[in-house]
Amino acid sequence: MTRPDERAGTSRIPTERLVLVSIAPAVASDLSTGGDGGFAWVGSGPADGTRVGAGMVVERYEVGEFWPEWTTYVLVRREDDLAVGAMGFHSAPDPDGRVEIGYDLVEGARGHGYATEALRALSAWALAQDGVRTVTAVVDRANTPSQNVVTRAGFTRTTGPGSENENEGEYVYELRR
Repeated sequence: MTRPDERAGTSRIPTERLVLVSIAPAVASDLSTGGDGGFAWVGSGPADGTRVGAGMVVERYEVGEFWPEWTTYVLVRREDDLAVGAMGFHSAPDPDGRVEIGYDLVEGARGHGYATEALRALSAWALAQDGVRTVTAVVDRANTPSQNVVTRAGFTRTTGPGSENENEGEYVYELRR
């Protein structure tokens, strides 16, 4: 088994219990096609949302829109070096300084505060970058646990036009600088 530094990107964001490890396009490709990306995972491997997010990284790379720092990060638990999920950006920030973030945890890692801890750290990192003013998260209206995660991480649900997509059944949350 390889160590995280041998298979991932160059960015690492430490938290109290986790290390967020950026992934390179080759790792994203492996994850998106059913592999483990070289990580040892809690349970049976990455959740579906992690695979979808990794696929988004591959798509951005293939069209020449990959920015290494605005990628997906695998959430590696410090105590045992097991991956518990992934969190990342849907793209680089737009001209208005907005960037969207998404995340997914393996089922066995849910309910332990890992998503909130990682979301606080990755959002703080994003807001510290030049030109970034807002981090957004789109959450399914039926996904109360995820709504709780973004709220605990300091996000607020937006109001007014664009704040919820009635057809999609989603809420938009944001965290501003």
